[in-house]
Amino acid sequence: MVFMTSITFKVQANSAKATADAILVYGISKQDSGPKLLGNGAKDPFTKSLNLKSLQVSGAAESSTRVSAGAGVIGLIGVGESISNHSKAREIGGAIGRAFNDHKSLIVDIPLADKEIALALLEGIAIVQYEFDKYKSGAKKPMALRQVQLVSKLAITKADIDRINTVAGILHATRDLVNTPGNDLYPTKLAEIVKSQSKIPGVTVEIWDEKKLAKEKCYGILAVGQGSARPPRLVKITYTPTKSKGHLALVGKGITFDTGGLSLKDKMGILGMKYDMAGAATVAQAAFAIARLKLPITVTAFMCIAENMPSGTATRPTDVITFRNGKSVEITNTDAEGRIVLADGLILASELKPDLIVDVATLTGAARVALGNRYAGLMGDDSAVALVEAAAKASGELVWHMPLPEELLDLIKSDIADFMNSKIGNPTGGMLVGGLFLREFVGTKAKSKELLNWAHLDFASSANNDLAAYGYTVKGATGSMVRTLISVAEQLATKNKK
Repeated sequence: MVFMTSITFKVQANSAKATADAILVYGISKQDSGPKLLGNGAKDPFTKSLNLKSLQVSGAAESSTRVSAGAGVIGLIGVGESISNHSKAREIGGAIGRAFNDHKSLIVDIPLADKEIALALLEGIAIVQYEFDKYKSGAKKPMALRQVQLVSKLAITKADIDRINTVAGILHATRDLVNTPGNDLYPTKLAEIVKSQSKIPGVTVEIWDEKKLAKEKCYGILAVGQGSARPPRLVKITYTPTKSKGHLALVGKGITFDTGGLSLKDKMGILGMKYDMAGAATVAQAAFAIARLKLPITVTAFMCIAENMPSGTATRPTDVITFRNGKSVEITNTDAEGRIVLADGLILASELKPDLIVDVATLTGAARVALGNRYAGLMGDDSAVALVEAAAKASGELVWHMPLPEELLDLIKSDIADFMNSKIGNPTGGMLVGGLFLREFVGTKAKSKELLNWAHLDFASSANNDLAAYGYTVKGATGSMVRTLISVAEQLATKNKK
């Protein structure tokens, strides 16, 4: 696995100078009257003398320019009109980290309104220091950036910095897993790697093999995995703090490679299907982050892992699966396999009666059609959706609340089973139908017919960035939703504390 270079963060009250090893970064805002230097940049005699317009400096957000300054280099980063909130700060931090990380040291001298905004900017710098070069020939060039100095009088603590490094490290570990190709990351290997990463106080990991899956009636995972020579697995991760303020259950789709099974994908659709285990990687690493941050909430994460391959033993269209909770499903499309493995995880999670269940999956291509490349679709009950929306906002990640229209459930009613997993030939509300299907496997609260609080994140659109890097988002696996899940745990613990 390829992890980021460790960065030392420092905060100093006084301004600094660029050197041969340290690039000094000033902010430029975009105003109607033209670009404007911010803070100490407007006082520095050298930068004050620059003709910004002739240098084609606009101040547009994330734009960057370098200027030689004696023995050193000064970097100018556009911030748009202003750095008005933590989400904008994190994006600007990412832009700084991408543009100026070829020096050993980075001095950021930009006025920031408060501590939250300052920490978000530093987090953006840390998160973007990532490159997956494991499979490239030749000597691997390590990241040059070793130290970041923030010029600020804000009271930033060692604990604040430790959290940034913990979150960035977890995010990069997630990206490593998702970027690894299917020939090297198959179900048993993914389970082994996660097990090796779990040496954290309060964390235990169970790996369920085919025999255990059959014993526990996890027939969905078995059905999807039976076409592959590499058997499926379920990984159960549990974090139990000494003083818990609630219980969060996470369920992740872990299809290490998705050919579509006998409903084989075409040559374009099959590309990128190594990313189909992003949900499982996300819930695992989020659980580890919650444990490393010592958050006061119990977490149980289920990684539902299989490889979806066509063969003589593969599940056939029209086969029927009866799940652990007694519900039956007719398989009409073996390429709608994610909801089948998630059904097992949702049943198991429901039996624990947690305060909240969140499942995460690259579930439908319809999510990208509807929401583009950056938003994740969010479905579920009102209270769960509200909590996840608040968590995503606190993390600066993009989710969009989608409905679960009851009438669409009729599309997947089967003549011979309770449901079909897909309505072949009818693309109506594909993302929504996926959410409705999953809801059928969410259990009820103790001594009640009311469903457990549950949210579904379909991040087929944002788990992988196949376009250019932007903000703190790199090309390839993004690590999307890890920070949102950490924030979910924080908000749930705070909510239960009241």
